[in-house]
Formats: sequence, structure tokens, C-alpha cells
Amino acid sequence: MNIFDPVPLPFPIGRPIIGAPMAGGPSTPELVAAVTNTGGMGFLAGGYKTPQQLSAQITATRSLTTGPIGVNLFVVSANDVDEDELEAYRQELQHDADRYGTRVGSPRRDDDFWSGKLEVIRDLRPDVVSFTFGCPDAGVLHELARMGIHTAATVTSPAEARTAAERGAGILIVQGPDAGGHRATFDPAEEPGTDPLPEVIAAIRKAVELPLIAGGGISTREQVRAVLDTGVAAVQLGTALLLADEAGTNPAHRSALQDPAFTETKVTRAFTGRPARGLRNRFMDDHPGSGHAYPQIHYMTAPLRAAAAASNDLQGLHLWAGTGYRNTRTGAAAGIVEALTP
Repeated sequence: MNIFDPVPLPFPIGRPIIGAPMAGGPSTPELVAAVTNTGGMGFLAGGYKTPQQLSAQITATRSLTTGPIGVNLFVVSANDVDEDELEAYRQELQHDADRYGTRVGSPRRDDDFWSGKLEVIRDLRPDVVSFTFGCPDAGVLHELARMGIHTAATVTSPAEARTAAERGAGILIVQGPDAGGHRATFDPAEEPGTDPLPEVIAAIRKAVELPLIAGGGISTREQVRAVLDTGVAAVQLGTALLLADEAGTNPAHRSALQDPAFTETKVTRAFTGRPARGLRNRFMDDHPGSGHAYPQIHYMTAPLRAAAAASNDLQGLHLWAGTGYRNTRTGAAAGIVEALTP
């Protein structure tokens, strides 16, 4: 095999484009189906949904397409929380709560309905299930494989890639440093790598021999072509689809992506405790040291983000976006996917 020949995906797609799962609203059945119906494959975001909501969305997506669809689940590991650090951040957030006339949320840990969502996957059997923030144990991956469900682990480094391969993941989704939203690092306390996506892909290709999907900050046809030329089987697009007609991106987020007042993106832990890239705003700058307690910090800032949204305060919202956000365009998802395909 030539060094640049990709390991093919274990299922056919007509176009090497994957619609990234975007939790919190942007990923809708309509968006997923549109990407699939254009020849690629769309992913539903299972994060932050109840099992019942996820089941309804998978069913709705199946009614809109006969092609392959994917579902993404969060793997929320147990964490060792520094209670003093968490309390210090709660006190820091009180200023924001006072600004909006609301309260700081109570920090709590949950596993994002892990068991219930696995039951949904077993019942409805999407074509692919991907995992973010970690890799399930071998038993889960092997069980899904026996059921004919392809499994994919989102990774950011060769070490994570080796772990996923050893446990039985069939596909790796390589996330580069320019990606919008949460970085997929397995350890929430770890600072995410900054090596450019092509270098990350090359290092992972040396570490394991699995089909690779890669993404992060990709927003032009030329960038898609360049990433495909590194030997991946497909390219994953997220931010590029945020303004699509079918996306569930909220009006404030849509407005910010097109607002010239936002001039750069930044990685922050301020909103959730996990590193995530979004449009740089006041909240990020005001809170440079939140700690890494995820999902506890996510729940602490939830009322503040809701209040900011209610008052249309773009400076207090988590406006996830990759570095290529300036190229994000409006219109039907099919047209966006076609325009980005080499």
C-alpha cells in the first residue's frame, strides 16, 4: 500500500464527506439526512439528549433517508474534582449571575445517560456509532460489531488512537486543533495538542492501520482536497454546516458567525471545563482559569448561558466555531456539501 493510499471505510459512501455531530442543537435529522442524501454521511449528536430524544431523532432521520447514518455518544469518565477550585470558580461566576439576575448552577456529575443510549443503539441500530471524550471498553465495541454496527472513536493523538484500536474500534475520527466545539481528548485535564491536522494524521497512520476520517477547521474545497491527499478515507465537516438551512443552530449563534465584530476563535474551558474552540468573547476573556471539572462546570454555567441567550448577549454565550468560520455559508446543506467536494 502506498503511504498515501487510505484504508477504505467498511461501508460505501458516494462522496468522502462526513457531517460532524454537533451537540446542543445544530445537528438535526434534516441536516443528517441532507448530508447522507448528497452522497456523504451525516451524524446525529447524542450528547446532552435523553435516550427518548435520541430515539426520536434516529427514527426521524431514518424516515428522511435510506442511506447510512451515524450517531455520536459522549464517553464521560469519572473525574477527581478539586472542590476548592470548583468553589472558587462558582464565586467567580456569581458576578455573571448578578449581571443576568439569575443563579450559578449546581455542579454535578452524570454519565450523559450512557446505558440508556446504548440500549437505543442496540434497538435502532444506526450504521455507525462514534464516541467522543473517550473510548468504550472492548466489550461494548465488540458487541456492537457483532450486531453489524460500525464503531468509530474520535482521537487527537497517536496514544489515543492506539488505545481505541486495541479495544476494537473499527474507524478513527482524527480531530485537529482547529476544530470548533469541544476537543475530543480522552483526559479532560490534558492540554490538547496543537500540531497541525496533517501532522496528526501522519503520526496516527504510523501508529495504527485503520480507516481514518479527519476534520477540524476545514472550510474550503481546497482544504478538503488537501486533507484527502494525506491518506484519509473521508473528511468531517462541522462549522461549515452551522449556517445550513437544515441546521438547528440557534439564531444568536447564526448571527455571531456572520458578525464582523467577532474576529477570532479561541480555545477555552470557561463554559464547560473541557477545552473547546469558539468565537472569542467577553466570557472567555473574563474566565481564563476555570479548572477542568467536566461536566460539573457545564452545569454551573448552564443558567448563565440560558440567560445570555434570552437577552441576546453574544458576549456571554458559547459560540462554538472552528478556525475556518469566516467561510461558513448559508443555504441548503446539499449545496454546501457539493461546493466543498473536490
